[in-house]
Amino acid sequence: MAAKRRKRRLKRATRAKLWKWGGLTAAVLIVLAAANWSTVWPYLAAVAGLAAVGGAGWGLWRAHALARSADLRWRAGEEHRARELSMTAVDALSWQEFERYIAELCRRDGCTKVVVSGKKGDLGADVIGYLADGSKLVVQCKKYAAHRTVPSEDMQKFVGTARLEHQADVALFVATCGAFTKDALALALRQNVVAMHRDLLGAWVKGATLQSLLPLNGSGGGNRRRPSA
Repeated sequence: MAAKRRKRRLKRATRAKLWKWGGLTAAVLIVLAAANWSTVWPYLAAVAGLAAVGGAGWGLWRAHALARSADLRWRAGEEHRARELSMTAVDALSWQEFERYIAELCRRDGCTKVVVSGKKGDLGADVIGYLADGSKLVVQCKKYAAHRTVPSEDMQKFVGTARLEHQADVALFVATCGAFTKDALALALRQNVVAMHRDLLGAWVKGATLQSLLPLNGSGGGNRRRPSA
């Protein structure tokens, strides 16, 4: 404690000395400037002008940065609201209509030979097609309420059939709910399954291409490796 008090007193003494010598230096400079005003004033005016220009420039830059930040936040909010408006229509679909809609999105983005299984015993292959590069795409579609999460059990079933039963090159799990559970997402990443939750689906509905969304697996920062063909 004594050492800390001595350290604080030393800091206060140092600050007092700095203020003292700073004040003396300023006073000397003022006296010299006054004594040589005719010679000094152009330089002082130039320094003041530069300071004013610099301050104005910084103020404009700061205002621009704040305006840009506010605009980016506004745009992000508008995009989210637009996705939700589109997802409202998706939420109104039956599960059969939802599967057909996902098939249409695949066709829109260049997939070929797209078929909808939509029947009991499809072993997780609700939609099957081929990407532009020839990779086989197998899609599991889950029409869940927005507040729900995809449990690990659902992901386990899809993992067990997507490649073994359907020989998928790209396995895609699409859900209308907001998230996958931690265990479900971890399993998807380990097994190279693309997990597409509500936000990513909303972006797909609004026009983002399937190819651009595949690397965003899960929360947007998931597995960026392409599944091996």
